[in-house]
Amino acid sequence: MLPGEELHHITGSAGRKLALVAAVSVWLFLVAYLMVLGRVLNLEIFFVLWLIGVLIALELSVGRFGNPPYLTRMKYVVFIGVAVFGIIVAMKVVEILNR
Repeated sequence: MLPGEELHHITGSAGRKLALVAAVSVWLFLVAYLMVLGRVLNLEIFFVLWLIGVLIALELSVGRFGNPPYLTRMKYVVFIGVAVFGIIVAMKVVEILNR
């Protein structure tokens, strides 16, 4: 491999996959750090912020003409996350109505 070809090799599908994982990881560490700093340790808030980060990263990584297989699998993870988010919202609504 010639000098400079490493970057070209990474910029393909594997590079986008690595960038997606890195972006979501940085987002999660930032959210966790700010939650610890603010002394607000709530798993529901962390989950919702994780879901927002994954949705944004997924939307930014979708190709114009086609999607790699890992993006299709990632959509299943997002679907499950949205379902769990709906359950959290339903539980909060029931909690508010029971007051």
